[in-house]
Amino acid sequence: MEKVNIGISAGDINGVGLEVALKTLADERILKICTPVIYASSKVVSYHKNIAGLEDLSFQQLSSAERLKWDRINVVNCWQDNVNITIGQLSETSGKYAKISLEQATNDLKAGYIDALVTAPINKQAMSTADFNFPGHTEYLADKFDVKESLMLMVNKDLRVGLVTNHLPLRDVASAVTKEKVIAKLKLLNLSLKKDFGIDKPIIALLGLNPHASDGGVLGDEEQKIIRPVVIEAKKKGLMVMGPFSADGFFGSGQYQKVDGILAMYHDQGLIPFKALSFGEGVNFTAGLPIVRTSPDHGTAFNIAGKNEADPSSFRQALFLAIDVAKNRKKYADMHSNPIKRNVKIELKEGEIKE
Repeated sequence: MEKVNIGISAGDINGVGLEVALKTLADERILKICTPVIYASSKVVSYHKNIAGLEDLSFQQLSSAERLKWDRINVVNCWQDNVNITIGQLSETSGKYAKISLEQATNDLKAGYIDALVTAPINKQAMSTADFNFPGHTEYLADKFDVKESLMLMVNKDLRVGLVTNHLPLRDVASAVTKEKVIAKLKLLNLSLKKDFGIDKPIIALLGLNPHASDGGVLGDEEQKIIRPVVIEAKKKGLMVMGPFSADGFFGSGQYQKVDGILAMYHDQGLIPFKALSFGEGVNFTAGLPIVRTSPDHGTAFNIAGKNEADPSSFRQALFLAIDVAKNRKKYADMHSNPIKRNVKIELKEGEIKE
């Protein structure tokens, strides 16, 4: 497969997003496997290039992504304004330009100019000042591509943790975990493991909602009424699903290493063990979208922004995963396209053949 075009949204320009992106792209081998497209402005990119001490890093300035330079880092100038960067600080300005960058990259995804998108971290408070009415990238992209259900999936090598509920106050989680919701997320996870990760028969574990998976109903009944029936129903349909498991014991005993995917019921139940195990190399992947989107598993890191201390490991893995998933989807589509039509010969009687 030819090289894929990978879009990179700027994220919060006061944070470390562009720093880790540029540190990743400074490795010349990256240009052999993809064509990077940064959505920002050349001035803002140059500012962060200087922070990262990458004086020799060059890029191609473009007004649009219609004619990319395949052997260069491309910067699509989404704005011409002189932006006041207040590094490491929350500001309305950073929210405004993060939104502009994301919108342009999303439009180019729809137009087919880029094959996948890696989103640099945003600050939700800054985004709210820019009339960004979504909890995060996942919900924004689901809305823009008219997808009713998507799946937030955290990935680090063979560890893949999906969430039934995303950015939801803890007091609202129990009522949001319904049988229909769990089934929908389970189907998305199963399909993603096949289509995006190339696993033919994925094994999936479902975590319980309550401590100790309710201890047989002593600590709640969601496992008996909702989650266990989903497991039984899924098995009848041929899915390789197990659970519900007690979340602490499941990760603590190492059972997570025996499955291809894990479905957690809420944000911290899945992300705390994931981030404890991923050592800063985790990736946030949105499954269930018609496009490929990944993101590093860290935030804007205002506390170290501008100090050239940000580790690009997670962003690098997000870039690699975007490339891999884009290629896996192409292979999956090719494998599941209409089979070659064959002429069937039926023998009627000796010496007579009908096509």
